[in-house]
Amino acid sequence: MSGSAAIATTLFGLAMVATVVVGLLSARGRDKGLAEWTVSSRGLGALFIWLLMAGETYTSFSFLGTAGWSFSYGVPILYLVAYLTTGFAVAYVVGPALWTYASRHRLISIADMAEHRFRSRPLGMLVAVVATVFIVPYIQVQIQGMGVVVNAMTYGSIDLKVAAVISFVVAEVFILVSGLRGSAWVSALKDVLVIAVVVFLAVYVPVHFVDGLGDLMHRMVTEKPEWLTFPGHDSAGMDGTWFATTMLLNAVTITVFPTTVAGYLSAKSPNTLRRNAVLLPWYQLLLFIPMVVGLTALFVVPDLKNPDLALYSLVTDSLPAPLVAVIGIAGALSAIVPMSVFMLAIGTLWGRTLLGGGNGSDPRSRRSGSTRAGDMRTKRLSQLVCLLAGLLALAGALFFPNTLVQLSVLSYEGLAQLVPTVLLALYWRRMTASAAAAGMLAGLAVMTLLWTTGNDPLNGINGGILAFAANLAVTAAVTWARPAASGGRSGTAQTAGTPTAAAKSAAKSGTKSGTKTGAGEA
Repeated sequence: MSGSAAIATTLFGLAMVATVVVGLLSARGRDKGLAEWTVSSRGLGALFIWLLMAGETYTSFSFLGTAGWSFSYGVPILYLVAYLTTGFAVAYVVGPALWTYASRHRLISIADMAEHRFRSRPLGMLVAVVATVFIVPYIQVQIQGMGVVVNAMTYGSIDLKVAAVISFVVAEVFILVSGLRGSAWVSALKDVLVIAVVVFLAVYVPVHFVDGLGDLMHRMVTEKPEWLTFPGHDSAGMDGTWFATTMLLNAVTITVFPTTVAGYLSAKSPNTLRRNAVLLPWYQLLLFIPMVVGLTALFVVPDLKNPDLALYSLVTDSLPAPLVAVIGIAGALSAIVPMSVFMLAIGTLWGRTLLGGGNGSDPRSRRSGSTRAGDMRTKRLSQLVCLLAGLLALAGALFFPNTLVQLSVLSYEGLAQLVPTVLLALYWRRMTASAAAAGMLAGLAVMTLLWTTGNDPLNGINGGILAFAANLAVTAAVTWARPAASGGRSGTAQTAGTPTAAAKSAAKSGTKSGTKTGAGEA
C-alpha cells in the first residue's frame, strides 16, 4: 500500500468510526418505542428535518451520477434539479396535509395511511410490498456507489466489495439502535463535509483544469454544443418532452416517497415542514458543482470509460491524499445516510401493517397493537425486516451488480402508482379500496409492459406518466361504478382537505394533545 493510500484509508476508517459514534449517541435518553425509532416521536425541529431531507436528496448519485450524466449526456441531467425543486413546492402543501392526518391517527407510514383510510389491511399490505420492491434497488445503488467512492479515494486499496460490506455494517449499526434520529444526526456530519467539498470543487476544478468557468462554457459552446441542447449527446431520446414529463412525474412522486414521508412525520409541526420546503430548494444549487466537474472532465479525460468516475478521476491525481480522503468521505456519507433511511423506511412500512396488529382496519387490533409489549414486539420485527432488506440489497451488490440496479430506473415510476392510494384518497372521499388497488395494479402493469417492450420513453413521454394516467383512469372508473358510501369514511378523508377542529389544533401547535384527541376516531 502506497503512502497516499495508507493516509486515505486511515482517514476513511476514522470517519466510519465517528459516523457510528454520532449515530449511536443520538439515541441517548430517548424512548425506545416504535414511534421514536421510526419517526423520532414526531419531535424533530426545522434544522434536523432540513438536514435529514437534504441528506436524502444529495446521495452518492449526486457525486457519481450527476458528474457522469453531465459527462455522457449534458443538459438532460438538469431534470434532477428541476424535479427536486418543483417537488419541494408540491411538498409545501402535501407535507402538512399528510402530517396532520398521520398525527391525528398515530400513523407512521404510507402503508398505515392506506390501511386506515380504507379500513383495509390487505390494501395496506399491498402498498407496503409495492413500495419495498421499488426501494430495495435504491439501497443497492447506494451500496454500490459507496464501493466505487471508497475504492477511488483509497487509490484501489479497499476493494469494491469490501467497501460495500463496510457501508452496510455502518448504516445498519446506527439505524437499528437510533432509528430516524440517528440518520438525522449523521446527516448533519455529512452536510458539513458535502458543503465544504463542493464549494472547494467549484473553485478548484475550473481554475486548475481550465481557465475558469467562463473559459469552460466558451469551450462547451464552441467545441461541444451538442451537450448543451436537448436531447443532449447520445441520450437515447431524452428530449424536451422527456424532460418535462419526467420532472412532473418525479416532482409528485417524491412527495409520497416512503423516505420523504418519514421526514414529514418526524417533524414537530406542519409549520416546520413549510419552512423546510422553502429552504430545501436552495440546497439543490450544490448539484450544479458535480455537473461542472463532469463537463470539465470532457476536456481533461475525454476517453474515460466509466463516466461515474469523472469526479474522482480529476481529483485523485491532482490533489494530496488527505484532501482526496475528505472528498471521498463526503461521498461515502452521501451513500450511508440515504441507505439508512431507505432501510428504515422498509422496516416502518412492514411494522404495524404486516407484522403488528394492523392500524385501522379493526379498531380493536389498533388498541391492542398500541400496548407497550405489542409496540416493542412490532419494533423488533421491523428492525429484523430492516436488516433483511439491507442484506438483500448487499447480496445484489456483491453477486448481481447489474440486476437490481436496472430496476432502479423504474423506482420513481413504480412508486408513482401509489400516489392515488396515499394522497388522492385523502381528498376524494368516495374512492374505494377496490378502486385504489385496481388502479395501482393497472398502472404497474402498463409501466412494466412499456419497459419490457423497450417503449419507455414512448415518443419522448416518460412511461411512468402514461402508467399513472392509466392508474387514474381505472381508479376513477371503479370508484364511479361502485362508490363508497358518503358517510363511511368522509370524516377521515376530511382531514387533508378541510381539517376538523382537532386536526387544526394539532397542525397549529404540533403538540401531542392533538394526536391524542384524534387517536380514537374512526
